[in-house]
Amino acid sequence: QVQLAESGGGLVQAGDSLRLSCAVSGRTFSNYAMGWFRQAPGNEREFVAAISGSGGRTYYADSVKGRFTISRDNAKNTVYLQMNSLKPEDTAVYFCAASWRVLPTTDKLYNYWGQGTQVTVSS
Repeated sequence: QVQLAESGGGLVQAGDSLRLSCAVSGRTFSNYAMGWFRQAPGNEREFVAAISGSGGRTYYADSVKGRFTISRDNAKNTVYLQMNSLKPEDTAVYFCAASWRVLPTTDKLYNYWGQGTQVTVSS
C-alpha cells in the first residue's frame, strides 16, 4: 500500500512563495512518476506539474510554467512543489499523486493520491 501525505500549505499574499512537500511511503518511490494537481471550489481538479521517476523529466501546466518548480528527492521519498509569484487564482487544495505511467498529465492515470493541502493566496 502506497500512502502519500502533503504538507506546506497555508495562507500567503500575492507575490509570496510556498513550498509544498509530499512524503510517500513504500520502497519503490523511484518507480513512480509523481504529479501535483489542484482543485478550487466549484472547479474540477486540474493538472499542475509532473516529474518522472528519475527526476530527469518534468512537465507543467501553462498557468504555472515559469512560476512553479516540481522536484523530487528519491532518497527521502519526497516530491516538492516550489511555488513562486503566487496569485489569488492559485488558491486551491493541492494534491500529490503517484503513477506507474511515464509523466502523465491526466488525473485518471494516477494510481495513488494524498489527502491534499490548502493553499490560499490573498490579493
